Amino acid sequence: MSSDVHLIVGLGNAGPEYVATRHNLGFMVVDHLAAQAGTGFKPQASLYAQVSALRLGMLPGGVPGPRVILAKSLGFMNESGGPVAAVADYYGIDTERIVIVHDDLDLPFGDVRLKLGGGTGGHNGLKSIQRALGGPGFLRVRCGIGRPPGRMNPADYVLHGVTAANRPALDQEVARAADAVTLLVQQGLAAAQLKYHTKPESVRPKLPRDHRPPKNGAGNRSNNKKADDAGPRRPADAADAEPRPGMEPTE
Repeated sequence: MSSDVHLIVGLGNAGPEYVATRHNLGFMVVDHLAAQAGTGFKPQASLYAQVSALRLGMLPGGVPGPRVILAKSLGFMNESGGPVAAVADYYGIDTERIVIVHDDLDLPFGDVRLKLGGGTGGHNGLKSIQRALGGPGFLRVRCGIGRPPGRMNPADYVLHGVTAANRPALDQEVARAADAVTLLVQQGLAAAQLKYHTKPESVRPKLPRDHRPPKNGAGNRSNNKKADDAGPRRPADAADAEPRPGMEPTE
């Protein structure tokens, strides 16, 4: 495969118990891209990943978009580096053409930001990928999930799903992030940043109830838990959601 192909990796935890959790937003975005193309994923055990090869979107004049490989790990998020490196090596894709899509506690819910490189902010999935690739020189699409309400543990927060009433707002963010990935691959980082870093406030999805800060700064742990669906057990990689000293600035 030629060097003009991008590898788009959605981060998340494999397993049905994690499908609808906030931490799996990256999985949701690449699933959305595959669905738009009318295709799905095929597991490749040797790469420890599910992959899908497709053309991303349409160019002017009805020309099929760029060729990409979508990928999701078959393991936990803190083990993402091995599958990412294996898929990139198998398809001959350079690090600067790898796009990592992930949830981000440090961005408000509904925000989408794009960058090349940068620190991990304590995110164990990103740490694993940097170790496996030998540095941070890959592209990132950061999908905001906001901070947890009240005194809720961030590790618990990211491993809970939103309520059925709030699912439309999450779906809207997934669609926006998928569009951001498409623009990034088709027109480049600068064009994507120009659109998604300067969007009008009206474009941001309405903040769901379980993302709104408590009134007067007071949190009610019991009520906050009722705002979420019951979450699965916390996997080892949930440590990447703990409060992080020296967080990178929001871009």
